[in-house]
Amino acid sequence: MYEEHEKYEGYEEREGERIPVVPGFARRTAGAVGAAAQSVKARGKALRDRVPRASHATLAPPAGERPDAVRAVEESNRGRVESLVPIRVGRMVATPFAFLRGAAGLMAYDLAGTPVTGVGAQICGDAHAANFGLYGDARGRLVIDLNDFDETVTGPWEWDVKRLATSLVLAGREAGADEDVCRAAAFDTVGAYRRTMRLLARMPALDAWNAIADEELVSYTDARDLLGTLERVEEKARANTSARFAAKSTEECADGGRRFVDAPPVLSRVPDAEAAAVAASLGEYLRTLPEDRLPLLARYAIHDVAFRVVGTGSVGTRSYVVLLLDHRGEPLVLQVKEARPSALLPHLPRAGFEAPGVEHEGRRVVLGQKRMQVVSDSLLGWTTVDGRPYQVRQFRNRKGSVDPAALAADQIDDYGRMTGALLARAHAHSADPRLIAGYCGKNDELEEAVARFAVAYADRTEADHTALVAAVRSGRIPAEPGV
Repeated sequence: MYEEHEKYEGYEEREGERIPVVPGFARRTAGAVGAAAQSVKARGKALRDRVPRASHATLAPPAGERPDAVRAVEESNRGRVESLVPIRVGRMVATPFAFLRGAAGLMAYDLAGTPVTGVGAQICGDAHAANFGLYGDARGRLVIDLNDFDETVTGPWEWDVKRLATSLVLAGREAGADEDVCRAAAFDTVGAYRRTMRLLARMPALDAWNAIADEELVSYTDARDLLGTLERVEEKARANTSARFAAKSTEECADGGRRFVDAPPVLSRVPDAEAAAVAASLGEYLRTLPEDRLPLLARYAIHDVAFRVVGTGSVGTRSYVVLLLDHRGEPLVLQVKEARPSALLPHLPRAGFEAPGVEHEGRRVVLGQKRMQVVSDSLLGWTTVDGRPYQVRQFRNRKGSVDPAALAADQIDDYGRMTGALLARAHAHSADPRLIAGYCGKNDELEEAVARFAVAYADRTEADHTALVAAVRSGRIPAEPGV
């Protein structure tokens, strides 16, 4: 019988990327296997001596060198399409929750000064409550999981947990929930994460890898108050397809093909040379796909390319939609989205994690996504356009999401429990759940601490948001609200 080595073997450089080394196998007797499992859990428990769970309530005062909120937003806008920056700022000034969505780098700066166990995982890096949702698998079935990985890196699992808990507090406040409800949502989010990690630690490795079955997620997390909302989101998601997008956003050409119709500022036609460069880049993209996908894409022809503005955190990055049609004229739309360096990278060393060198940012995003999701887009890949790295994925493959800021007060904690469970499942793909479960333990000490942190950081975010609003009103930074 074989069991994993008790200790991780560090990291290695692979194709320009620093990744955790998968432990090898050691031969063990049947009696030693249980002891080895206990030793991993015991090592997690021992981490509490160095980093008490109660210490996660700590939010140090802003350091003197901490960038003010406006300067942080200005820095994060560097390198983006200049004409789109006011749209990004306009979305961020809408609410404190919207500000948090666009300020992953600023929060990483603050998190780097908080306690961490040193246990690394592939983290989302932007695990706020609006970055979970439904999407279709290769057979059209809907799954629910994390769905945004622009900032993904190997880093402290605690950062994702604290960002998610904070986002639930802010979403609850925006929804009009009272402070006790908001704090309870953060508490329940962390509690679901802890309990799920403990469950995964007890399961056979293969079962844990594929858990938790999505159809059981609502009952497992006791999120029954969300059922009606999830059913409505699922209904919309099933209709959210390439075909529907193409029907609304394209027109027939004289030659029988189709092309995108201008709908600025969200959808815009691009010069022929720019469209040709994007189309040509799909040759490189094909080389990043599994070979069994190539016959499928060979049945499509590229018909048009347009520029399309994306969500709050990504506004201003270069993003294209590519229209492909099959022999019957049925559409498939791919999104070719610029992949910028993770906003977390500069802050990892302060938390004791080495910032890896990354050869291709699109590859980083794609591999990070595949490491965290149970099921990923079957056409996920990466490419380069005019020297810039991009990720490529299906556009509108039955995607749907819950707006956490629009939930009723009695649904906020349900949504928190559901997303907390999903986050634990994602982390357990790269970090040993026995280790994290050993640290988290059986009682609610961790959730109590992180809930306190989340409320305090939500207060800080509201102050940062107020500063940005003032800067917009004074004319220091331009904004286009409501776009």
